[in-house]
Amino acid sequence: MYKILIVEDDDVIANKILEKMESWGFNAKSCDDLKNVLQEFISYAPQLVLLDISLPFFNGYYWCTEIRKISKVPIMFISSAGDDMNVVMAMNMGGDDFVAKPFDMDVLLAKVHALLRRAYDFKAGQTALMEHNGVVFNSSACTVTYNDQKIELSKNENKILNLLLENKGETVSRDAIMNKLWETDSFVDENTLSVNITRLRKALSSIGIDDLIETRKGIGYIIQ
Repeated sequence: MYKILIVEDDDVIANKILEKMESWGFNAKSCDDLKNVLQEFISYAPQLVLLDISLPFFNGYYWCTEIRKISKVPIMFISSAGDDMNVVMAMNMGGDDFVAKPFDMDVLLAKVHALLRRAYDFKAGQTALMEHNGVVFNSSACTVTYNDQKIELSKNENKILNLLLENKGETVSRDAIMNKLWETDSFVDENTLSVNITRLRKALSSIGIDDLIETRKGIGYIIQ
């Protein structure tokens, strides 16, 4: 089931969109805190964002830029500012489509279906975002973003970090990590795991993320 985040400050419009999306089987949610749209995006992990331009605190262009730093999830602007300049601006900021207010709900729904089809080909779209102390991990894109800096991880680095974040606060044994890496075609032994952990720590350190992964000597690793 696709999840849709609605970022709209007009409660009447937001509720109408919410009802329409849910009536067609989508899992939809209105953004509750327009001061912290990015945090809600990370927590909800939607497959599509419906984003107004005129918002309190920060406008839709700002939030589109912030989302684009960590995700390629489709973004559809919905705005009464439907002149050519705003449409071009929305696309240049990373938007994927634009619907001008007032709009017919059936037209909006058709555009949502079309955008999801283009983005995911009706396969389950997963953004797989996790956030921890300002560190944003996108497992589907194999990226880590921190303080507006981004790095790409290798396949094994991605799997290790994903496993540690999924079990945040718990020690993950070396055997468990090696079993996870065993899903790849390459053989993984104790030394190979140590090399991968070292490379992951070095990659994280390159953008200022130090001491994220702690060693539990003789047992495994933990992210507190």
